[in-house]
Amino acid sequence: MLPREELLKGVENREEIAKVIDKAEQAIKTWEVTVTDFLSPAVLAEVERVFQRLTDVSMEKWGGYPQAERQRLGIARVDLPLAETDIPLSALDIAGNFLFDTANHRDFLGAMLGTGIVREKVGDIIVLGERGAQAIVVPELADFLCANLLQVRSVPVKTSPIPLTELKVRPPQKKEINTVEASLRLDAIASAGFGISRSKMAEAISAGDVRVNWKDISQSSYNVKTGDLISFRGKGRLEVGEVTVTKKERYRVHLTRFI
Repeated sequence: MLPREELLKGVENREEIAKVIDKAEQAIKTWEVTVTDFLSPAVLAEVERVFQRLTDVSMEKWGGYPQAERQRLGIARVDLPLAETDIPLSALDIAGNFLFDTANHRDFLGAMLGTGIVREKVGDIIVLGERGAQAIVVPELADFLCANLLQVRSVPVKTSPIPLTELKVRPPQKKEINTVEASLRLDAIASAGFGISRSKMAEAISAGDVRVNWKDISQSSYNVKTGDLISFRGKGRLEVGEVTVTKKERYRVHLTRFI
């Protein structure tokens, strides 16, 4: 058995991590691949941190396409093969005419949850503008949603299964930024990366709109480091790259902004 209480010590997402531990113990016991429901980026990051010291299980995550935020975890004994193909997913096309009643991500998710399913069964939703959206779900609910997801906002929709290869995913756009700052404070680095004033960035951090590695950070003075991922609600993400110290003892930082 796994050291459950030790693994759960100090975790933020205790309930979700406990369920992953249950799946891992099942995989060890049955010698079969087990699969979780969809996990948020914050939970996935914490799972990787918590489980990195374990040597008897391996994990694979997959959400339908390489940049997927919400993903399922496949878990198996370390000596068993494990691949993305072991993680079952279904894709749905939610088609309707949204020209005069625009729907956003929240509208599509709300309509799906309105059929009676829970959030953990739904992965990413790709909004296609006036044409509707595509959604990734657990396979056992695909037929149910095709039969019951009939309207989003005021718009009648037709929900039908599609192959994962037909997902209309746009590759992320990147912008490379170089900046020199007096410190590695979150407000300074994020201000430079997102192109807004430091005071406004400090307000956004205090308001809970900024995360580092998917964790809520409310202190502007938090120091970032190479490899950190800063997400700003509604503005995209920022990856902290190489950090070097100049002759004047300032920090030259390379940033990659994902728009």
